[in-house]
Amino acid sequence: MQKKNLAIYKRLLTYVNPHLKLFAISILGFIGYAGTQPLFANLIQQIIDTLSSGDRESMYYLPLFFSALVVMRGLGGYLGNYFLAKVSLNVIHELRCQIFEKYTQLPTADFDNTNSGYMISRITHNVSQVAQATTDAVRKIVQEGFTAVGLLGYLFWVNWKLSLVFLVVAPVIAVLVGYVSKRLRMLSKRIQDSIGDMTHITSELVNGHRIVRSYGGEEYEKRRFVQSSLYNRRQSLKSTTTSGLHNQAMQLILAIALSTLMYLALFFLEQDSVGSFVAYLTAAFLLPRSFRQLSDANGDIQRGIVAAASLFEVLDTPSEPDSGEYESFSCQGALEFKNLNFRYEGAAEPTLSDISFKAEPGQTIALVGASGGGKSTLVNLVSRFYPHNQGEILLDGVEINQYKLVNLRRHIALVNQQVTLFNDTIANNIAYGSLVDADRDAIIKAAADAYAMQFIDKFQSGLDTVIGENGVKLSGGQRQRLALARALLKDAPILILDEATSALDTESERYIQSALQKLMGNRTTLVIAHRLSTIENADLILVIDRGRIVERGTHQELIAKNGAYTRLHDMQFKEMAH
Repeated sequence: MQKKNLAIYKRLLTYVNPHLKLFAISILGFIGYAGTQPLFANLIQQIIDTLSSGDRESMYYLPLFFSALVVMRGLGGYLGNYFLAKVSLNVIHELRCQIFEKYTQLPTADFDNTNSGYMISRITHNVSQVAQATTDAVRKIVQEGFTAVGLLGYLFWVNWKLSLVFLVVAPVIAVLVGYVSKRLRMLSKRIQDSIGDMTHITSELVNGHRIVRSYGGEEYEKRRFVQSSLYNRRQSLKSTTTSGLHNQAMQLILAIALSTLMYLALFFLEQDSVGSFVAYLTAAFLLPRSFRQLSDANGDIQRGIVAAASLFEVLDTPSEPDSGEYESFSCQGALEFKNLNFRYEGAAEPTLSDISFKAEPGQTIALVGASGGGKSTLVNLVSRFYPHNQGEILLDGVEINQYKLVNLRRHIALVNQQVTLFNDTIANNIAYGSLVDADRDAIIKAAADAYAMQFIDKFQSGLDTVIGENGVKLSGGQRQRLALARALLKDAPILILDEATSALDTESERYIQSALQKLMGNRTTLVIAHRLSTIENADLILVIDRGRIVERGTHQELIAKNGAYTRLHDMQFKEMAH
């Protein structure tokens, strides 16, 4: 375990490597600061000895010596702290950017399995803890470490026999530090987990505040947060208590050592001058502060190691598999599924079994069936959000695993039932990502084709209206139309509509159905539809039940079969009649 922690800390320090020049200046500053401590003790000796001897002529340089030490100490402290702050902020920035970049590369399954609060707290709280371990802790170690070494060196120089007292207490301090380090790491892990939990609860409240208020969930959410916060408080208090007791225990051990040293000094320094005696004790009594600071640095390092372990766990997670080398810049949009089987990791039953069908360029394929049947999983596999290992999915005759991931997704436009919009302008939400350089006229045309300009024009700022987090200022139908406009602007040969019209009112749906009928003519379209009335004109309808295709054909053919599709159709017809 000790080797593992050391390896983590060594890896952590590699983030300082690009800033070694700044770090070196900082270290030199702290060395200068540390060097003044034993010199102050020596200055006291010279002042007392000068006063005792009555030799006033040698006193005149002492104020200058004192002033020089103050300037040296101030300059050293400033250089050390300023340049270390630059290194610290650079490390924080680099780590945060690396973690965020990794988040953009993680497989979809990792987002499914990870609490969003923990992902957010890693990039905020954990990174700060890591930066403290790589910079603030190093500052204390260098500054106070050199101070302690300087003071001990001075003590041994004055009287090495007396100073052996510190070597006697060293093993006791080492055992104490080892125990406290282990406990601090355990408590730090609990604190980090609790912060992730609080972040998650807060995020759920913020995003779901309408449901919380509608169902009277305020008290429940408050209880959840209070319990999580109390747990965090308990663990933080334990951590503070551990650090506090550790400091006091160390101070007690050093106090016993200093008392012994003082007692022995009264006997063994009889022949020395008063100045030498006072300087020796002054240097000895300056030592506890340095040891206390070194103890605090150890606490920072232990917390940093735990935080770093969680960050490196993310950075070491394999990114989305992308071993494909094939690229196509003029995709026709022919899709074919051959004997496709798929099972989610850890699932007892397969989600899809023996799926085979073909979609010619420009055809519309509708997927219908009860919820949980595997329809969304099927379309998610086309975009390689999850890897498939059994069977084949061919795009223009090439297995999609052979495509470069970015190239594959360039050919696919996706519109989900749960629309994702960003706290930005309407124009930037339509021209999102790789579409950012789209012409303004193209954005307007896409919005018009999705019948979105009808409500956009009513806003004072039009396309430049900021719509709030996830489009909170828009209705469900308006949000859905913006998502369709985004897909239309992408103009990809394959269009995937996952319950894309479910949030629309009847009037909006009628407009959008008219637009989609025009646009589907030259796109291969996979439509997941709950309302069967919206897919009656599809070229092929697949009825999926428990991961299998149980029926296939056109609307008329399936009605004539009087099977599963007919039962679904009749059920909806009765619901509409009521």
